[in-house]
Amino acid sequence: MNRRLLTKLALTILILIHGYSAFAQTKYQKDFREFWSDINNNYAYFDQQGIDWNKVKEIYEPQAEKISNDSDFIQLLENMLNELYNGHSSLSTNLKTSNRLVPSGSDLYIEKSGNQYIIKDLRKGFGADLAGLKIGMEVTMFNGKPIDEQLKKFLPKFTNQYHQKMYQYAIDMLFAGTHDTNREIVAIENGNPKTFNPVSYGNRSELIFDKILNKNTAYIKINNSLGNNQLIAAFDQALDSLFQYKNLVIDLTETPSGGNSTVARAIMGRFTNKLLPFQVHEFDEKEYQTKRHWAEYVAPRKKIYSGKVYVLVGHWTGSMGEGMAIGFDGMNRAKIIGTKMAGLLGAISNFQMSETKIGFQFPTERLYHINGTPREDFIPTILTHNIEETLQKARAIN
Repeated sequence: MNRRLLTKLALTILILIHGYSAFAQTKYQKDFREFWSDINNNYAYFDQQGIDWNKVKEIYEPQAEKISNDSDFIQLLENMLNELYNGHSSLSTNLKTSNRLVPSGSDLYIEKSGNQYIIKDLRKGFGADLAGLKIGMEVTMFNGKPIDEQLKKFLPKFTNQYHQKMYQYAIDMLFAGTHDTNREIVAIENGNPKTFNPVSYGNRSELIFDKILNKNTAYIKINNSLGNNQLIAAFDQALDSLFQYKNLVIDLTETPSGGNSTVARAIMGRFTNKLLPFQVHEFDEKEYQTKRHWAEYVAPRKKIYSGKVYVLVGHWTGSMGEGMAIGFDGMNRAKIIGTKMAGLLGAISNFQMSETKIGFQFPTERLYHINGTPREDFIPTILTHNIEETLQKARAIN
């Protein structure tokens, strides 16, 4: 075989190898495209949030091409979900270095006021509260570093024009912390900086708690169990023992993890003697440029409580808890007392990537109060500044 023929053969082999490598994809590249496409085709809030999802692909796809292990891929996906800047989008798996979910993994609510970061609310009985942090304190450092610089990790990359909701998401994520690092928070107490070390606690084990506030008013608190169907029987038992009280307070301030509408409808069904709508769904049929729009109803169930009802909500009222609040309000069956709620977007659907089998979820339906107000924009009838003020309002009911 002559030299010219050998050279020609070698060039042919190189071209074939290059062509194959150009078309071959790693499992991470395949799953990246599937992940991006599923969100692109089904996410319900691109227009409302002004998200440039095509720009997100441009930013992250080159990074996906370099990934060779699951841990790096999970970190990439978590970064992409930050582009949606809302706690209702998440993965079904995490790393020790992953951030805790918001609001279920957070225990304090901080807002930026001018150049200061002020604690506006605390989750009762959880780490920040038990560590001694107080509503109104200014926070100056987190884990030994200034706050501003650390927020950049959580701010979207598709834009450099940030608004309040983006900043609030970044603040919430930062102070929730990661699974593998103990938090150190420096706050001003009596004019001097003091270091606090909140420990993260799990949810309370009891589904429900009830007590008597005064001779006219009973109280039922739901402890982050709206996704547990056993709550229905527990709530029935508690309510059935309280019919002699003319006022009932239902506390939803500790429902950050959402739940399901079966539980919610079962509870609300104890407070209406006729079929009533409690929330409105909207779903985009993008292929046909149409929208599905429908109301979800509550039907009467068992013995109906006819007294006055007050529903407490707050920064840790999320998802289905928010749905119950707008439902009670829309049915004109309760006064809602509290701060703004968690503001979790829509109803979520679950997906799974084909190669890595990593699951993920995000909002595919928009949800509204029956008066047309987006659920995330709902303001309680009696608006308070924090959980302490909310509980004071409840104790004053007579």
